Amino acid sequence: MGEYHHTIDAKGRLIVPAKFRSELGPTFVLTRGLDNCLFGYPLKQWENIQEQLAHLPTNKKDARAFTRFFYSAAAEMIVDKQGRINVPENLCQFAKLTKECVFVGVSSRIEIWDQPTWKNYMEQSAGNFDQLAEDLMDIDL
Repeated sequence: MGEYHHTIDAKGRLIVPAKFRSELGPTFVLTRGLDNCLFGYPLKQWENIQEQLAHLPTNKKDARAFTRFFYSAAAEMIVDKQGRINVPENLCQFAKLTKECVFVGVSSRIEIWDQPTWKNYMEQSAGNFDQLAEDLMDIDL
């Protein structure tokens, strides 16, 4: 959990926050996410996702499209000695990563956002938070 801001360089190198490095491990999977961000998964969580996706029916067009979208961009990230990863160009383009990036911890994954996209998303979502909580949650916060 948490939100951290880091800068991506021209070569696609991005420092992974230390708090997330300890949870992700030295190697993790990064792929296209939803809402124009990237999803990063520890290897164990990635295995769980692969198991769930394996059960999607291949005779359903939407299932085939989603799995292609999700898997085709998946890349194994190796954290270097400086705590950086090298984000592939196709993922940088998908998430429109420019300079300022935001790491967000979301349950069992991380998300990487371009800072302006994150700011816009949060501004739009903030007004709906109370309604979302009411619609989705049956627990007291």
